[in-house]
Amino acid sequence: MTDSNGFAPRGTQGLPLYCVERTGFDAWRQLQLPELGSWIDAHSFSGMSGSVLLLPGKDGIAGAVLGIGDPLDPFSYAHAPFALPPGDWALASDLDGDALRALQLGWGLGSYKFTRYKTPLRAPARLVAEPDAETLDVLAASLRVRDLVNTPAEDMGPDQLEQACCELAEASGGRIEVISGDDLLKHNFPAIHAVGRASHRAPRLIALHWGQEDAPKLTLVGKGVCFDTGGLDIKPADGMRNMKKDMGGAAHAIALAGLVMARKLPVRLTLYVAAVENAIGPMSYRPGDVVHTRLGVTVEIDNTDAEGRVVLCDALARAAEDKPALLMDFATLTGAARIALGPDLPALYANDESAAADWIEAASAQRDPVWRMPMWRPYLRYLVSNVADLANSGPSRMAGSITAALYLERFVPATQAWTHLDVYAWNDTDRPGKPAGGEAQGLRAAWAMLKHRFG
Repeated sequence: MTDSNGFAPRGTQGLPLYCVERTGFDAWRQLQLPELGSWIDAHSFSGMSGSVLLLPGKDGIAGAVLGIGDPLDPFSYAHAPFALPPGDWALASDLDGDALRALQLGWGLGSYKFTRYKTPLRAPARLVAEPDAETLDVLAASLRVRDLVNTPAEDMGPDQLEQACCELAEASGGRIEVISGDDLLKHNFPAIHAVGRASHRAPRLIALHWGQEDAPKLTLVGKGVCFDTGGLDIKPADGMRNMKKDMGGAAHAIALAGLVMARKLPVRLTLYVAAVENAIGPMSYRPGDVVHTRLGVTVEIDNTDAEGRVVLCDALARAAEDKPALLMDFATLTGAARIALGPDLPALYANDESAAADWIEAASAQRDPVWRMPMWRPYLRYLVSNVADLANSGPSRMAGSITAALYLERFVPATQAWTHLDVYAWNDTDRPGKPAGGEAQGLRAAWAMLKHRFG
């Protein structure tokens, strides 16, 4: 890692850093010299999670105490890089292997600033550490999501998403295929074309292939709506403000594919990214239009702002043709998921109990939460169309995240193991380790789950 990611090489002289849980604080406090204990007491420091206390020395700062919560949660440590003064810090507490990896990952996440357009006011404090290769790869994948989502649509359109996939393929020996513009119609991807045709930037389906032919098949699909105006059902200004993030699902799928390849997971990987801009123009698809799909299912467009499921249905239909052992999609699909679960909890849907259980177990172990939601099929009544096989939305505001998942399920064979993660991919406000802007959610859990299933 570079210095900007918050790490100093092993052997660097650093000030001592103590990590203390509140439950163990009193015992730690009793071990300190009387004058240092008086300093701690004078600051009413108690080891509360998210706190920092600098320790005095003859020549200035002699060290620091970091109050942490769950020692296995990376974000227990993520406040440190900017709560501590710039400089090098060496861990002075005994942490087991899992807690040490959490510290290192949290330090890397907490050191992040999006620097493409603005120079940070200060550098993060550096931790003297050499994280193992997997920790560095997981950190890089998480920061890749942030960088991709934070980049504005002017510099992160369908072309740039394609370039990001090409760079991954080149680095890992993968192979790229791209179908764009009117060629989408020739190759039977009419729904992707319908959503993206109004933009001056051609819609496309990007495919990345990697791995041995005889390995189990893993297929990832990402929603890559690089900007979402809402189409002719235009969003209000406040709803459109952050719609550069509507390719957050693609960012997750791309980052996870990169992690699979970097760690050489023994799978035959295929990544599909449906990359479009939902623009407004003479070629915009309209409310009331009937769109054909790759699967042959006709879809009445009730709302042009429910475009993510329209592009995903073609990509999922294509992905299912590969008959993978597991099919996973990621999408910033619904505001309804945020109403139900808030910004921090991605909504997990699955038609396979084993995959759902593995993901939930991994989420708990990695402190990277997801929340399983029901595939309540009676709610398909909210997507009934009088003129087509299915509507992409409906007049009811009930169960919006569930109905979106049910819509997607219509394009996945019943025998195909499939998971869908409805992510927010965003932090609305600055929190320690979670700066306002793009965020990876469920990514570490997804990797742990895949490593368990295929590793």
